[in-house]
Amino acid sequence: MSDKEDHGFARGLTNYGDRDFSLYLRKSFASSMGYSREMLAKKIVGIAYTPSGFNNCHRHFPELLEAVKRGVLAAGALPVEFPTISLGEVFLNPTSLKFRNLMSMDTEEMIRAQPMDAVVLMGGCDKTVPAQLMGAASADLPAIQIVAGPMMTSRYGEERLGACTDCRRFWGKYRAGEIDSEEIGNIEMRLATTAGTCAVMGTASTMACIAEALGMSLPGTAAIPAVHADRLRAAEATGAAAVRLLANPIRPSQVITRKSVENALRVLLALGGSTNAIVHLTAVAGRLGIDIPLTWLNELSDTTPVLVNLKPVGEHYMEDFFFAGGLGAVLRELKPRLNLDCLTVTGDTLGERIDAPADPVDRKVIASASEPREPQGGLVALFGSLAPRGAILKRSAADPTLFEKEGRAVVFSSLEDLAKRIDDPDLDITADDFMVLQNAGPTSPSGMPEAGYLPIPKKLSSKGLKDMVRISDARMSGTAFGTIVLHVTPEAAQGGPLGLVRNGDRIRLSVKNRSIDLLVDEDELARRRADFTPALRDPETLRGYDRLYAEQVLQADEGCDFAILKPVK
Repeated sequence: MSDKEDHGFARGLTNYGDRDFSLYLRKSFASSMGYSREMLAKKIVGIAYTPSGFNNCHRHFPELLEAVKRGVLAAGALPVEFPTISLGEVFLNPTSLKFRNLMSMDTEEMIRAQPMDAVVLMGGCDKTVPAQLMGAASADLPAIQIVAGPMMTSRYGEERLGACTDCRRFWGKYRAGEIDSEEIGNIEMRLATTAGTCAVMGTASTMACIAEALGMSLPGTAAIPAVHADRLRAAEATGAAAVRLLANPIRPSQVITRKSVENALRVLLALGGSTNAIVHLTAVAGRLGIDIPLTWLNELSDTTPVLVNLKPVGEHYMEDFFFAGGLGAVLRELKPRLNLDCLTVTGDTLGERIDAPADPVDRKVIASASEPREPQGGLVALFGSLAPRGAILKRSAADPTLFEKEGRAVVFSSLEDLAKRIDDPDLDITADDFMVLQNAGPTSPSGMPEAGYLPIPKKLSSKGLKDMVRISDARMSGTAFGTIVLHVTPEAAQGGPLGLVRNGDRIRLSVKNRSIDLLVDEDELARRRADFTPALRDPETLRGYDRLYAEQVLQADEGCDFAILKPVK
């Protein structure tokens, strides 16, 4: 037992006090899986594998896994998949965000604990990609991401359907009485009809594009539809690329830098991407000690145009984005604004990637920088007396006529209060009012769900109202749309000003001034603070992960990560 090389099955040996015995025992057990001596001696590419019966987005992963393994084997290494938890967006209670950090911990610890020389991260559904990037950044083993890819669209009569912007659009019609129960039932079965993530530029596709923009996945792989043969070819190429990382190790800390994070923010803004991506990218960058102040977002937003015409901001779907030129076309339009010297997992720089030959671009889907869809970025941060540490508005998906407005607050103290009163015909509300939802932030009992897309009260939607100002400390789905102010920080449950708002208060929104202000004098606010009781859960009454979450989760402007998962200084 003279094998002293620290690779493959010889990495990170279980400690029995005798290294040679540990290696002998490990190889003995590994041989029970049918590996030859030649295979047992190879370097190992681990594959973080996340299928689940509760994750429809990943239902094609068994086939995708075989393609990754094929690529690894052909390139001369041994592929070994290992499971981690999987987060299916609509199957988790109270919300998937609560379990993102748990998945990141699972990913980090299994990468670190098991014998692998590089790792392929197989994710896709909203929180799985950021969780894997967070875990990989903390473990800092050479890593590469392969995403699930988006669903293909479906049809309903003459309508083209894709989850989940169209889910919300038709549900709005149903609530307004424009379609009946039978029709909404028929539509329900046609919204999501293939494997893959949502068919629009929601959180999953936004994070796929961010992973590629950061340099953590292969060029051109973010937008390939899940069921397209190119998705399998991308998986095979990713496996081969992981093997190349064995000879030329490139760690996440070399790829995810302040410069590459700036590139990713530019891409997010140009896509008109999901508001959730701010929280996720902040958490990923935070694992490497990189802060993303919301003032930075505004600086970049002022000089980054919206280029992509995809739902929920535009008209098209992810499959159209793929055929129109994908992320590569966006990057080439942004080239003068990007940091081109950023290293990627291929070993090339971003500039070298952009300079490679490219296919023609469909300008109906991806605009040129000289003729953008909008001159400024899709997201903007707001600050003011209502949000001292910031809030987010997806202005590219909002009604510009509501951007400079003062309104009367109609307050819902919780999600339960919202559900109880939203359709009450006696609700005192008009189209000019501001709906305010409290106690839906990260430390609230609800755990910051995608509830910021408050439904238009039925008494207004039945009269044709499609949008109004809505404010909360919650999140909203990347597939949603409307004039919605989110991630208000500090949150209401922590005693932030949002928790002090009362019915009838005046609030002023100014997108031009990047402001959101509660127009109540300080003496009155001081009286309210004195009577304030935070809607917090007592960690002493909780156990397990629920207790850990309550004790450790940070605010939205810190990525909702756990304090204990930040890098040790």
